[in-house]
Amino acid sequence: MSFYVERTAEDIHRHLTDIFRDLKDPRIDRMITIIHIDLSADLSDCKVYVSCLGGLAKAQESVKGLTQASGFIKRELFSRLKAKKCPSLTFIADDSVEKSREMLEKIEKLNK
Repeated sequence: MSFYVERTAEDIHRHLTDIFRDLKDPRIDRMITIIHIDLSADLSDCKVYVSCLGGLAKAQESVKGLTQASGFIKRELFSRLKAKKCPSLTFIADDSVEKSREMLEKIEKLNK
């Protein structure tokens, strides 16, 4: 990935975090975390991997809310990025936070 694409992905990550805080949809978990941003080289497609502390089911429910609000999110992102075009956003539920919590619990049990 080029420096410009990486920097833009970091900007998108930062702005989406702020935008998610402003969303009022009850399906979207307040403790939603952006795990990874996968931005295409031509900046036209952006996959946003999100996770919740409530597990994969809660993350999937949040993805439904985010997908429903994608028009608002994209408009807000475009105004904050100050770019010529805004990438299309695809939200994907990820359970890596839940897996890492389970791994920490197993490690703590082994240490006792």
